[in-house]
Amino acid sequence: MKDRARARELAAEFNRKGDVTGWFEQLYQEGEAGKSNIPWANLCPNPHLLDFWKSHPQPTAGKSALTVGSGLGDDAEQLAAWGFRTTAFDISETAIRTSRKRFPNTKVEYTAANLLDPPSSWRRAFHFVFEANTLQVLPAAFRLRAIENIAGFLCSGGLLLVIARAREPSDPEGQMPWPLTRAELSAFTTAGLEELSFEDFLDLEDPGEPAVRRFRALYRFTI
Repeated sequence: MKDRARARELAAEFNRKGDVTGWFEQLYQEGEAGKSNIPWANLCPNPHLLDFWKSHPQPTAGKSALTVGSGLGDDAEQLAAWGFRTTAFDISETAIRTSRKRFPNTKVEYTAANLLDPPSSWRRAFHFVFEANTLQVLPAAFRLRAIENIAGFLCSGGLLLVIARAREPSDPEGQMPWPLTRAELSAFTTAGLEELSFEDFLDLEDPGEPAVRRFRALYRFTI
């Protein structure tokens, strides 16, 4: 199984200090030095993004895309390969620097930014936004703010694809990454988006690992 112990240890340490995003940079620095494992860094595009695109390809010519919590850049590079003018951001300067090193000829604009306080110029600026697994690593008290900011990135007619671990409200919250409930994701509709599709499925994430329940939801913003 993927080793999430160090990520959980750092998250708990920084959360106790009231800094809910500071641990990402620490973990990426340790990962760069070979001291820690980045459990979500699979060095390939998210398979559920690829699967979605295979069934629902979207027009990309002249359109902009944003990758939320871009990690080491694989999802952003895929969006760019499909033809989007792509921006990707992560809270970790080390993650952004590593992405640029991995893809020296990239067309993606990589930038360090905080989802809880994003650049105002991004509001209503993107035709397609991809969010996978970022909300589930934020403490529950910060998710609504993050959801409202993500919804605010979409221009009129823009689409948002969200992928997250899933649970029932009656299930224990468990450890970080915390699975989300459908009610939590409904905050996207409260924020003004229209839900176009909602999938609840079991993901055989890695050979030899237990199946992971996930949500994959597609939303649209229309003025």
